[in-house]
Amino acid sequence: MMPLYIFLVLLSENCVVSAVNKTSGITQDSGVITAKVGENVTLKCFCRDDAVTFLSWYQQSLEGKPLIISSRMKQSTEASIFPAYKERFKVLAQSEEGTNHLIIKNLRMSDSATYYCGILEFNAIEFGHGAFLHVKTPQPIIQAVVHQPAMEPLHLGDSVNLSCTVNAGACAGNQSLYWFRHGVAQSAVMYHSAGQCKQLSNEESNMSCTSNLALKSVSFTDVGMYYCALASCGDIVFGSGTRVEIEVSLLLVYSLIVALAVSIIVLLVLAFIMYKLKKKSCSVCKGKTFRVKLFCHYQNQDADVLHYAALGLKTTRDRHRREDNAESVCVYSRIKSRKE
Repeated sequence: MMPLYIFLVLLSENCVVSAVNKTSGITQDSGVITAKVGENVTLKCFCRDDAVTFLSWYQQSLEGKPLIISSRMKQSTEASIFPAYKERFKVLAQSEEGTNHLIIKNLRMSDSATYYCGILEFNAIEFGHGAFLHVKTPQPIIQAVVHQPAMEPLHLGDSVNLSCTVNAGACAGNQSLYWFRHGVAQSAVMYHSAGQCKQLSNEESNMSCTSNLALKSVSFTDVGMYYCALASCGDIVFGSGTRVEIEVSLLLVYSLIVALAVSIIVLLVLAFIMYKLKKKSCSVCKGKTFRVKLFCHYQNQDADVLHYAALGLKTTRDRHRREDNAESVCVYSRIKSRKE
């Protein structure tokens, strides 16, 4: 059964990649979502758990604290929007389908943040993985180029360093580097790095920065697109991204297929044997009688006598009925005696 166990472990890790944006009670949009200033956007959230009593939305800006946007009872379709968000934020709720979508109208630059859908279940608060909303302007505020090199597919257990280089233009604001990821079962914003920066010219604001992200012993949960981004002067500039993929050898695939086939055959054989044993035991329980022949051979100097006896194995009901008799009866079906 060991091959089946190995296959199920690998299959469970693979399934984690498919359900990239799902926790035990929440399914919400995750990763990086891009929109332009002035547009409308809908962030989807579903919760079909009957034990949930309240649903809510939270906003967390970069390096900021989570702020509550809305809250509602699961059985109600009306959500309470907190004052700071009443003007442009709205919740689309349907209690039967468990929807709790957040609608943001007329997007602004300040709306760039991570949005979490939250639930209250048995006095415990649970959050979704979160979606980072990147609001872009028609003309970038900062002049910067984020370069990320491509990477070859990895193997299970490998370790790798993701790197990016940022050339930033003139800007009076503070510069911060972040790592985002899209397509994995974890939060979108994953790493904040000051980076290693050096001045490119006499201008203090003309800088070149590098940032590294170490991935150790990669597994299927690490698969996805990783983005390096520069946040400065209220704007964010993303790189083209580095895709992390895990290459599975054909030999491993064939081995898993063979192991699965063998395990299924073994399970079917065991199920058939258990069925036959159960059927045989149940036939005794239902009161069926089995005939057993006893062969006894007695030999003396005069003759050989062969006795055949037929015994009936009775059920418990028959034994109680037989206890009323004072004698036990033994019937011989045939007696054969032969003298030499």
